[in-house]
Amino acid sequence: MKLDKTSYKSFIIKNILSFSITILTFSILLNSGKADNFFYNTNINVINAPFSNGNVIGKNDITIQQKKEEKEINSDFESIKSKYYTVDKRTEIFPSDIDINKFINTNMIIDNSIEGPKILIFHTHSGENYSDSDGSFEDGIWGVGEVLKNHLENMLGIEVLHDTGRYDLVNGKGQVLGAYERMEPSIQKILKENPSIQMVIDLHRDGIAENVKLVTEIDGKQCAKIMFFNGICRLTENRKTSLNNPYIQDNLALSFKLQTAAEQFENFTRKIYINAYRYSLHFKPMSLLIEVGAQTNTKEEAKNSMYYLAKIISETIQIK
Repeated sequence: MKLDKTSYKSFIIKNILSFSITILTFSILLNSGKADNFFYNTNINVINAPFSNGNVIGKNDITIQQKKEEKEINSDFESIKSKYYTVDKRTEIFPSDIDINKFINTNMIIDNSIEGPKILIFHTHSGENYSDSDGSFEDGIWGVGEVLKNHLENMLGIEVLHDTGRYDLVNGKGQVLGAYERMEPSIQKILKENPSIQMVIDLHRDGIAENVKLVTEIDGKQCAKIMFFNGICRLTENRKTSLNNPYIQDNLALSFKLQTAAEQFENFTRKIYINAYRYSLHFKPMSLLIEVGAQTNTKEEAKNSMYYLAKIISETIQIK
């Protein structure tokens, strides 16, 4: 039905008045702090937190922001994982495993107030040799460990004990299988007899394809590349291995700090290798398993690298 001019003018005035009253009412509610009830009573969900531009954040906005933050965290983790780690296919690591800020702020301290050796070097696989080793005990990885011992004692000014145990021999024959189980009682005995020991290093030599050589040049010397190795006692996120290690985070922090300290020597280290099992990393919070080159390296290359390994250890560990 068409309105005449008088009715139309009356219609406009009434609506303007109604709108003005609504605005005035809301203003009074807002100033009295009752605006929230107004929204809740009308079933409108508003979260009272403004964006920097003054707009109100709604639930959808928060969900989008949370997803964005999670994506950024995962992106940072993947970047760190790619840069520093190689993860064995039998396991995987998660953002909760690698807390870089915590690692960086973890102090590695050796208390020098107790008499006796402070570092133990041993070899679960003492029979590992290099391309030009003569096959004797002293000419393989054990001889490389002896060089590391001397450098650590000179740089840190502390006593280092170097174990001569042969854990990959059974009845005079090489037997790698079961070496970690055979090593355990002997190392526990050494630690019990020497409570001053606070750092444990299991020194190995890796095995790789024959056409690959792990070598880099430092200060004009040919040096075998080294690799820090961590076992995290976990096959998958929800499946633990049968052996526990209370020091996994300590182990990871130590290897990460050494890895970053080694960046001063170009290509000296390979990526930290993460595997599922415990190995020999449960004896002390400062426990290391280190691979020094491989069977394709010479013993001189391996021994040359021990100076630089000792240097980054001496720069990471505080003696007090």
